[in-house]
Amino acid sequence: MSYWRNKTVLITGGSAGLGLQLARALATEGARLAVCGRGVARLEQAADSLRGLGADVLAVPADVATAGQTRRVVDQTVERFGGLDCACACAGQSMRGAVVDTPRSKFEELLAVNFLAPLDLAHAAGPHLEAVKGHLVLIGSLATKAAPKHIGAYPASKHPLAALAQQLRLERGPEGLHVLLVCPGPIQGQASTGRYDEQAEGLPEAAKKPGGGAKVKLIDPEKLARKILTACEQRKSELVIPKKARLLFAAAQLSPALGDWLISKNMGE
Repeated sequence: MSYWRNKTVLITGGSAGLGLQLARALATEGARLAVCGRGVARLEQAADSLRGLGADVLAVPADVATAGQTRRVVDQTVERFGGLDCACACAGQSMRGAVVDTPRSKFEELLAVNFLAPLDLAHAAGPHLEAVKGHLVLIGSLATKAAPKHIGAYPASKHPLAALAQQLRLERGPEGLHVLLVCPGPIQGQASTGRYDEQAEGLPEAAKKPGGGAKVKLIDPEKLARKILTACEQRKSELVIPKKARLLFAAAQLSPALGDWLISKNMGE
């Protein structure tokens, strides 16, 4: 029997991208799903596709960047299914731009969705997850560990996830909460070419490319979703893809100057 059969999983940002891929993978494993997203039409379309895979699905329109919305989604999920076994913070936003040209308001916008929304999920879902030794999945990126040029407020909004994950592991791990931090490189589909052309105007050509020009292979979202589920089952603390990025992170800790050089060398400039 599948590990996920009859488990209740909440996915923020579950109507598209990696969130939807995770939901599809879980649907085939027999999980009960709660998905939320901002666009009602797209959310309902995603929910219908998941029901077509045999899943029991609750679709909740919500903007998790707004205070209070995540708790509302968690409350509705628990009311509908009677509990919660896994919560995945998949909603996110990226951008392009130089730090000095990125206004404070843009930093606040990205922090709201990339960090404060996962924090809200930890607050609201944490007690339910601890009760069943469940899983909190935080979707970061390579920019959670390293901050390359010309992707604006994105690294600053993703870096805090690493600290949040570690603190939660230390504080709540002994109480039963499993926390998984996922740090993938650019993902197929989400990192489509042309997406950032307007934002990257005036920046080096590499800034327009997936991952800001990172010299890594685009990740298959279906395979990534499966790896995330496996990492949860094994209660791993982190999942970094590609694995070789760990060498860069380690080098940067030992020598910031070396880390900066390696990042620049691997950004396609």
